[in-house]
Amino acid sequence: MSETTHSETNRQALSLKLGLAIIFGITLWRVVMLAFNRTDLFVDEAQYWFWGQNLDFGYYSKPPMIAWVIRFFNTISGSDSTFWIRVSAPLFHLATALMLMCTTRRLFDDETGRDIAPWAGVIFITLPAASLSAVLVSTDTIQILFITIAIWAFIGLTRRSSLLEALILGVSLGIAFLTKYSVLFLLPGVGIAMLTLRSARIAWRDVIIAAIAGAIVVSPNLWWNFAHDAATVRHTQSIAQWNGAGEGAGPLKHLLSGLGFFGAQFGVVGPIIFYALLWAAWRLIRRQGDDRETLLFWLSVPVVALITLQALFAKAYANWAVSAYAAGTILAVWLLYRLTKKGLVTSLIIGAVVAFVLPVLTVFAYDIKVPNGDLVMKRYVGRSAISLEVADIAAKANTPDIVASDRDILADLFYTLKGQPYRIHARNLGGFPKSYYEQNFSLPASVTGDLLYVDDQPFDCATGRSELIKSWTPDFGYKRGKTLYAYRVSASCLAPKP
Repeated sequence: MSETTHSETNRQALSLKLGLAIIFGITLWRVVMLAFNRTDLFVDEAQYWFWGQNLDFGYYSKPPMIAWVIRFFNTISGSDSTFWIRVSAPLFHLATALMLMCTTRRLFDDETGRDIAPWAGVIFITLPAASLSAVLVSTDTIQILFITIAIWAFIGLTRRSSLLEALILGVSLGIAFLTKYSVLFLLPGVGIAMLTLRSARIAWRDVIIAAIAGAIVVSPNLWWNFAHDAATVRHTQSIAQWNGAGEGAGPLKHLLSGLGFFGAQFGVVGPIIFYALLWAAWRLIRRQGDDRETLLFWLSVPVVALITLQALFAKAYANWAVSAYAAGTILAVWLLYRLTKKGLVTSLIIGAVVAFVLPVLTVFAYDIKVPNGDLVMKRYVGRSAISLEVADIAAKANTPDIVASDRDILADLFYTLKGQPYRIHARNLGGFPKSYYEQNFSLPASVTGDLLYVDDQPFDCATGRSELIKSWTPDFGYKRGKTLYAYRVSASCLAPKP
């Protein structure tokens, strides 16, 4: 595909005013629609909220930043409604879009930067991943902002030494680490860029300052892990199956896992943006790009490659590569801007449709169904209904102590029944805790009376008394068609397994 002429490029220009109008307009749409969002908190969202009620420097499955952010918004608002738990997400995406524009202008400090900066902002704000994570609070929304700030500082340091920007680089990477450990996947690409591109090197003094600043920021979480049997690290190892949990799978399953992760990236950032990143890889192989394009490549594509390898040999979730899409968005926009007008505009249209539709789906979460009768938003509804049913059973059975082992059930019990006269506990199954709830809120030995035990499996007590009070099958939501059981049991029935 040939380069566009200068006149063709000018016709692709998006004015700064229009770009900002799109970015702020989409953000306003998301915030307003959050006020009408009818979905329950997803299991992870409820867990993050609960962490925020128990502030710490680390938690079972994630570093602490997401909990701190939610607690901040709950505190300034005086509310822990779903709106105030989630509203940080579209605001973080707004900040990231604006920061991407600044980063683009800094990297392309000429007319090109002025022309493509608005495109970088509007393409990011309409990425499918941004649209989804703007209606459900997640660690990705926080992490990508601080990765973008770090890239902005890094680019500045490649041009001149600066104590302030070295501190910004280190602190931003530290905060990204405190949000999600996947930021570490960026480091190999950064190293390669600094080794192979003279224009990507920064002064050793700045490297040392950034490293010290970053180490100071992450040190409380590292100490927390040391003091808590490396809980977060061990959990990450478990879900990634670095401990060999997936060794029994055959080659075909590994191959399908890798292809599945790779294919999912077309949905995460949209088919055209991800195609543009693959195109950038082809251009690098053919040595067609300049230093700026090459730098953006090393700050993005290797992350996708590394996690694809992880998916091939063990396990990976589609959103694990999100750290690639700060630099990746700029890279894709730059290529599309120069080489195909239709691709850039089509990507924006696709993203804008998703950005409009997803909030609408959350408002009509109980109304829109797929052909088999399931709600489109099935995973995000029906949670509070189960918790309220459990509370009603506990009240009638006069059992204020409620125990469960299912993390989904526990997460919503703690949120939906907050402030009510129930004591909620996780069942201690023995060995290394299976969840944050089992780690910190397992049934204490001091509780000896009758309990209400709720599970999605039949229960038989071999060491005490158990009585089935009720079984029921939710007719909508995430446990539609599954039978739930509520038992009155003696505490001895739920003693940890030896």
